[in-house]
Amino acid sequence: MKTIDVCLTPELLHLYNLPHSTVVVVDIFRATTCMVTALAHGAEGLMALSDVDACLKMKSQDWIIAGERDGKKIQGFDKGNSPYEYMGDDIRGRKIAFTTTNGTQAIEKSKEASEIIIGSFLNFNRIAKHLLFNDRHTVIVCAGWKGRVNMEDTLFAGALIERLKQYLGSDCDAPLLSQYLYNQAKGNMSDFLKDASHVQRLRNLGVDKDIEFCLQFDLYDVLPVMKNGIFKA
Repeated sequence: MKTIDVCLTPELLHLYNLPHSTVVVVDIFRATTCMVTALAHGAEGLMALSDVDACLKMKSQDWIIAGERDGKKIQGFDKGNSPYEYMGDDIRGRKIAFTTTNGTQAIEKSKEASEIIIGSFLNFNRIAKHLLFNDRHTVIVCAGWKGRVNMEDTLFAGALIERLKQYLGSDCDAPLLSQYLYNQAKGNMSDFLKDASHVQRLRNLGVDKDIEFCLQFDLYDVLPVMKNGIFKA
């Protein structure tokens, strides 16, 4: 039987068998939500980079450079980390290089996987269908915050476990923990997360509307898959 597992922080990735797995990387607030939004609005492709200098070099190759550190747009970059920045005509047909505090770091650490896809609530159903019908084991990698566990990514993992539990097995407690948390929160995730650390950070930055947007299910029917280092839908 295929299995589905949850890595609650990238710091634990060394414990998982990635070379034979599909990895779903999730950073709900806000990196993977931005990536899904960009592809849904016509971006040609996305590259996830772990450091600022590597991202800056892509500017000379006519890439849009985008990202944040500690939630704030990086000086000299074209775009920050709000999904609302990725809905305009200026990104249609363009390639975007991202670097973020957590999400792109998690992608970098997952590169041994057979397949890497980008997850968010916005493309939840498309991901669930893909995982149901592919032949690999699945590892959901929660980006967390600077190596630590966070609630919003764990909720996403729990939602996927809840959806797929009849079809995919598991042999550890992280999926069960995620599922329990999601079942507690699913009636009103926004209210459930009101005291979460990353929600507080975003509110302090004045981007409350991003929080609500990132928690919406199934706005987009896109599946970002990495091929030759670039995510395409």
